[in-house]
Amino acid sequence: MAAGYAELLRTRHAARLLAGTLVGRLPNATAHIAIVLFTRAEGGSYTLAGALAAVYGLATAVGQPLLGRAVDLYGQPRVQLPSAVVSALGMALLAVVGTDPLVVAYGAVTVAGLFTPPLEGGLRALWPSVLRHEDRVHAAYAMDAVAQEIMFTVGPLLVTLLVSLWSPAAALLVINAIGVLGALSVVVSEPSRAWRSAPREAHWLGALRSPGLVALLGSFFFVGVALGSITVAGVAYADDHGNQSVYGWLMAALGLGALVGGVVYGARQWAGAPERRLTLIVALLALGYLPLALTPGVPAMTLLAAVAGVFLAPAIACAFIVVDRHAPRGTVTEAFSWLVTTFGVGAALGTAAAGPAVELGGTAAGFAVAGAGGVAALLVLMATQQVLAAPGHRRDEKNSSENDRNGAVEPGFRAGHQA
Repeated sequence: MAAGYAELLRTRHAARLLAGTLVGRLPNATAHIAIVLFTRAEGGSYTLAGALAAVYGLATAVGQPLLGRAVDLYGQPRVQLPSAVVSALGMALLAVVGTDPLVVAYGAVTVAGLFTPPLEGGLRALWPSVLRHEDRVHAAYAMDAVAQEIMFTVGPLLVTLLVSLWSPAAALLVINAIGVLGALSVVVSEPSRAWRSAPREAHWLGALRSPGLVALLGSFFFVGVALGSITVAGVAYADDHGNQSVYGWLMAALGLGALVGGVVYGARQWAGAPERRLTLIVALLALGYLPLALTPGVPAMTLLAAVAGVFLAPAIACAFIVVDRHAPRGTVTEAFSWLVTTFGVGAALGTAAAGPAVELGGTAAGFAVAGAGGVAALLVLMATQQVLAAPGHRRDEKNSSENDRNGAVEPGFRAGHQA
């Protein structure tokens, strides 16, 4: 399994693009914890910390598809690097000014969120031109999902380390400076500079005019709800057991399960339509979330958390393939950015819903929100099978790139073309 990923990373540009994207996304992956720690250090309440983090998340959700569309229209370097710089300047303003006056603090996190560069969608748009073959790109999607789990584990640890060595303000500045360097590494690479989106039909809906893509987004909104609720229910479970370290064990087990699942999923080629495969994976994902509501003792609960995480990375990796199949021609970066946005909004709603659920029905009720989210995600996929079964391929259209005609990319497989 590891050998397969190593082979992908030996492909020219692949390791650099993956590493640069992960480093460039560190500010976004760590923003919520960095904002909370900074606000508390400035004497702000948990309510203010949560509000600033929520504004940042909402601004990111709005900005990602808009910037993704700009990337499709104008190319990666013209959008990714400037937006990364502006986003970092927003966080730098927060670090320098602090939380007083509040209007400046809210404005700073809004700017930082709105201009978060769509590096995640950009990487997935680049994989076809770098790896050339469809089966290798599908494996890269799985590797991408696994790498995300590592980043979301290492990122918060890096923030807490910087806070302990220097200060929360220094953590904000350093993390965002690192993020700009990651974005710079990506946009100066040959694949990023050469990539151009396929010609697109002018339409105000952009990628959202694809019914199949909308169906997928609807499903992953509820997957986000499930994950968001687990973060709150996990804290309640740790409180019930009088040990905050239990929360760390549960989140680590969830991440470990996703890591193992992603590695196994990416180790083989899968036959059949990815839309049908995704429905099965999401069914297994929902099945893994439901037993969490039993809230057994810590060892058993940790095991249940690991099992619940196993099918997350495969679901995300398979969703990448479905997005690529359904995104209208010339909207691939925007389409992937919509997936990021929908998932994030769902997670925010799950976090908001789990709090009252815990207060009204206890910890089990909080985990029940996760189970309900998983089931809802499955129901959306089942209800839209007919729509998902008819991908609106943009690759069969006449306007193909020179790479396609020369056989550099497998026929019928191209997310963008080389200039």
